[in-house]
Amino acid sequence: MLHAADWQSDQLFDTEVLRAELVRATDGKYARIGVAVLTDGNDLATVNGDKPLPMLSVYKFPQALAVARYCVDNGISLSDTIEIAASQLHSDTYSPMRDRYGVRGLRLPIAELLAYSMQQSDNNACDILFDLIGGTGYANDYIHGLGFDDIHIVSTEDDMHKDTGLCYANSSTATAMARLLRYFDTTLRNSAPEYEYIATLMETCTTGTDRLARGIGDDAMVFGHKTGTGDRNAEGKIIAVNDVGYVHLANGRRYYIAVFVADSGYDMDETSALIAEVARIVAGFL
Repeated sequence: MLHAADWQSDQLFDTEVLRAELVRATDGKYARIGVAVLTDGNDLATVNGDKPLPMLSVYKFPQALAVARYCVDNGISLSDTIEIAASQLHSDTYSPMRDRYGVRGLRLPIAELLAYSMQQSDNNACDILFDLIGGTGYANDYIHGLGFDDIHIVSTEDDMHKDTGLCYANSSTATAMARLLRYFDTTLRNSAPEYEYIATLMETCTTGTDRLARGIGDDAMVFGHKTGTGDRNAEGKIIAVNDVGYVHLANGRRYYIAVFVADSGYDMDETSALIAEVARIVAGFL
């Protein structure tokens, strides 16, 4: 289903024309694609924007927001260290942190765990942060408490590793994610240093350069994002390749973009190129 905002103000682009271009770029592709583009002026253009799709590591962004909230509420500094048991450093998952420190007991600052999770999609770091805040339920309740009921955080990285079907349970609509990005960028990041640190991580992230960043090019004065990448499912399709982010333009305007590509029948490079093409189209309108 295609949506356009019915409450536009200070319109930055023609939602009908942009939507038509996005449909042409995504229609007939061997994948399930959800796109949402939202501006600070409430312009909204989507393709399948209300369809729940697997977030994969994109969910480490709302999780990080929950970690920030937990720290603020409990008087915990991001510089505080937490104890990590060797049993929390799983050897059968993607973890640059484990590769650096080895499988042993250690203590690391929360800030470093967030950096590993947000910038390198470290699965062990992500689950250690879930352990810190009391599980996925805390993150899910926090995000729903903000009003984003279409974002669901229910499975840890270890859960998804043991049952890849659970990758689909951690879901979001493209529209909900774009709205969360806007709320973060315009409200949360200014409310506490813990949130601003998350913005810094997103804006200095160097992964996923072949996705949104490739399409946006040099138009962005500020660009912060979080990617998500999956393995292939039982049908041989890539579970998801995603990228979501916010863009500040030189003219002072901002926009928020979420692109989810699920069950892709293409290879990784081709799927990433789909995201880059969507971003290129959007940048051309702004």
